Amino acid sequence: MAERDTSRDIDEAASNWTARLDRGPLTPEEDQAFQGWLKGDPRSRGALLRAQSLFMMSESAQALGAHYDPADFQEPAAPRPRGLSRRGALLWAGGAGAAASLAALAVGVPAAGAVTSTRRGEIRLVPLRDGSTVLLNTDSRIRVRYGQNERFVALLKGEAYFSVARDERPFVVEVDGRRLRTSQAGFRVRKLAADPVDLLVQQGRVDVTIPRLAEPTTRLALDGNTRLVMADLVPRPQPITPSAVTRELAWREGKLAFEGESLKEAAEAFARYSDTRIAIPDPALAREPVAGLFAANDPVGFSRAIARVFDARLDQKGDLVVLSRASTRTSASD
Repeated sequence: MAERDTSRDIDEAASNWTARLDRGPLTPEEDQAFQGWLKGDPRSRGALLRAQSLFMMSESAQALGAHYDPADFQEPAAPRPRGLSRRGALLWAGGAGAAASLAALAVGVPAAGAVTSTRRGEIRLVPLRDGSTVLLNTDSRIRVRYGQNERFVALLKGEAYFSVARDERPFVVEVDGRRLRTSQAGFRVRKLAADPVDLLVQQGRVDVTIPRLAEPTTRLALDGNTRLVMADLVPRPQPITPSAVTRELAWREGKLAFEGESLKEAAEAFARYSDTRIAIPDPALAREPVAGLFAANDPVGFSRAIARVFDARLDQKGDLVVLSRASTRTSASD
C-alpha cells in the first residue's frame, strides 16, 4: 500500500503547481498530471487555494508596475519635501495596513438555482460541485445552475473571478445578455450599474457570444492576459500585461491598486467597498494621479496618506471625508 502524503508534501506540491500555472498554459501531459494530483487527495484543492492566495500576496509589490521602488512607498515620517515629484501619491499599504484588508468568507456549495450575494465591503469564496470556485467581490450577486449538459452561472450584478476546473460539460457564464464559455480558465467578469461588461482572462481560453438584433451574432475567443470591454458595436479584445492583470485583480486580496488613476477615480473605487465617501471639491486636486496599493476598506487611511503627500487638508464628518487644497482651506472657526 502506498504511503499517504503528509500535509507538508501536499502544500509543497500546491506551491509548485501554483508557480507552474503562473508561467502559462499546461501541456497535455502536465494537465493530466495536475488533474490527477487534484483528484488524488481531498486535501489538494484546499492546499492549492492557500498557495494561490500566498502567491498573490507575494506579488503585491508587482501590482505597481516596472517602476516600483520599495523606498518610494514608505509612508513619510515628515511632510513631503518641496522638490518631490507630484506624479502621484506613492504609498505602500503593507504591514499593519494589510490587517485592514477584506477577508474572503467561504460558503458552502450553493443549491441548484440558489442566489449567492455579497454585501458592500464583503468578499466571498463560493465553491462549486465540480471543484471550480467563484470569488465574489463587494456588492455582487450570482445564480448557479448545474445540469447534465453544462455548468451555468449567471452574474446578476457586480464582479466575480471564476476559477474553472476541467469537466466534460462546458462552463457558461451569462452576464447582461452575453454568454462566456470555457472548459478550463481563470477569468474576471465585471458589470457595474450602467457600465459595459468588462471581461479579463488571466489564463486559459474563454469564448464570448454577443447576440445582436439585426446583425449576425458576434463570437470572439480570448486567451490569457487579454481584456474585452463590451462597449462598442464591435468590441475588440486587447492584450494586457501580467503586471496590469495583477493590479486589476488586487481586490482578491482586499486591496485596490492604482497606477496613474485620478484621485476622483480612486475615490469612486473606494465607494464600492465602504459607506464612507471621499469628496474632493477642488477640481485640480481631483485630477491628481495616484499610484499605490491600498486596503480597500480603509478610505480614511487612504485619505490621510493623500493629505500628507499633496499638502491637503482632511475634514471628516461622520461618513463623509473631504479633501481640500491649501488654497481652499478654511479655519476651524469658519
